[in-house]
Amino acid sequence: MSESPYVVDVDRETFHARIVETSRRVPVLVDFWAEWCAPCRMLSPVLDTLAEEYGGAFILAKVNTDEQQVLATEYGIRSLPTVLLIRDAEVIEQFSGVQPESTIRALLDRHVERASDRAVARAQALLTDGAGEEAMRCFRTALTDDPENHRVHVAFAAALIDRAEYAEAERVLHSLPAGKQEDDEVRRLFTRLTFARAAAGAAPVAELVRSIAADPGNCEARYQLGALKVQAEDYEGAMEQLLEIMRRDRGFKDDAGRKGLVELYGLLGRDDERVARYRSLMAQVLH
Repeated sequence: MSESPYVVDVDRETFHARIVETSRRVPVLVDFWAEWCAPCRMLSPVLDTLAEEYGGAFILAKVNTDEQQVLATEYGIRSLPTVLLIRDAEVIEQFSGVQPESTIRALLDRHVERASDRAVARAQALLTDGAGEEAMRCFRTALTDDPENHRVHVAFAAALIDRAEYAEAERVLHSLPAGKQEDDEVRRLFTRLTFARAAAGAAPVAELVRSIAADPGNCEARYQLGALKVQAEDYEGAMEQLLEIMRRDRGFKDDAGRKGLVELYGLLGRDDERVARYRSLMAQVLH
């Protein structure tokens, strides 16, 4: 039994309280191990050291699989050691075998709360209270103090887009590592930014509708109307305009109709019924 407040031994009876419920407050790193497992004995002190260093930012829970075979079976443990990271009662990351401390630290840093996360929470509260300039200062300080916390970039960029500060939002997103820029959450922000910029320069909706009625081939009016519909979260209306641009002029703004549709598919997610429908319609146009 560990004497550390950050390391706990877990059995089936205590699993819910010590892991599931605790994970709603902080991440829980669950180490499935056995006495006979030499790699487990190599990994264990690394995990213990990290638990002490992080000082409660995560909890390390240890499951002796020889004694807790039911738990091991329930979580599909097939090799030892296997380590799961649980947050809000869900397994969000895992690894098997002995891993370098740097790899485990990087995994933890993606999920444990940092001082900059608390600064972001404060900035978002300030935005809610209408203290926009103070919130922006708080975001900028958090980004300067902890540029490696990519959650700060994402939250700050989202706030900047909401405030129509598009150039700075783009700089913040492009300051992320190239690999991180491909994350779904970041790609969605790039999509929001693209359409927000188009909507910012758009004519009023009624005027655009009249322009399209007078000239159905007016792709610029259709693109602006689509952007306004994205801002209004009328995604189906936006996709209809972009699809019509595809039908009429594939060369418009370097195939902006097709590219805009693809960006909206990413924004909505692959399970959205509208995405499946418009993918089918797009395929008909393409082929």
